[in-house]
Amino acid sequence: MNLTQASADLFIPDAETDARALGRTTHLGIGAHQDDLEFMALHGILQCFQRKDCWFGGITCTNGSGSPRTGPYTHFTDEAMQAVRSKEQRTAASIGDYSFIAQLGHPSQTAKHAKRRAALVEDITQILRATRPTVVYTHNPFDKHATHIGVLLATLAAIQALPDSQRPKELIGCEVWRGLDWLPDSEKLIHDVSAHPNLAAALNGVYDSQISGGKRYDLAVEGRRRANATFLDAHNSDELTQVHYALDMSQLIHGDGSLEAYIRPIVEGFQHELFSALE
Repeated sequence: MNLTQASADLFIPDAETDARALGRTTHLGIGAHQDDLEFMALHGILQCFQRKDCWFGGITCTNGSGSPRTGPYTHFTDEAMQAVRSKEQRTAASIGDYSFIAQLGHPSQTAKHAKRRAALVEDITQILRATRPTVVYTHNPFDKHATHIGVLLATLAAIQALPDSQRPKELIGCEVWRGLDWLPDSEKLIHDVSAHPNLAAALNGVYDSQISGGKRYDLAVEGRRRANATFLDAHNSDELTQVHYALDMSQLIHGDGSLEAYIRPIVEGFQHELFSALE
């Protein structure tokens, strides 16, 4: 592969060849920033953890230069922060037993703006072509972070650039910036991520540059998972301890309608559910 950014990094924790590491991937996460995969795609990581018949691979699209920083990271330059975050992402890949992690090194502005997105789409397309995963996890269209939406749009463009035979079977939209608890239950994918809580905590805790730098994502992510599990059902005792909500976006794999056309009935369904309860 010839990725477009000079700073792009492909890391294979078990030192397998590039071709084999990419080719064995069955579950692929595509996230905007270092830490997004661990926060939003834990379902895929756990599905594949310590197995040889399926493998989780990851793509982190941006270089991580714009993160907030306080405490011990206050005086870190953008370049220094990029190096730290890249190392953290590699560490997470080793802990999570990933098949590979590709850090594409694009500035966030590349993802945010359609006119600058072509190189990002090209990189994602190359990796999809080399991996041919069954399942892709990425950001959902209701996320409020502009870079996350840009990565979703780049992912859709990359998938739709492939021949039908090379496209994934499932496309899953995951929650990060804006939870998905509001979705009508008929629209929710309920992912049980209760297993391996110590692994999940370790993956979250890798990102010291964010945690010590002023954002307690580790506590917030686990708190959301636990809240999802408890508030899932008002009438029965909890059967699960940690839950991710997600959105099945598989109908978008083959370009069946616009993203807006996909979103609209979901929002209308929520509106109907909300106002019907007030009658």
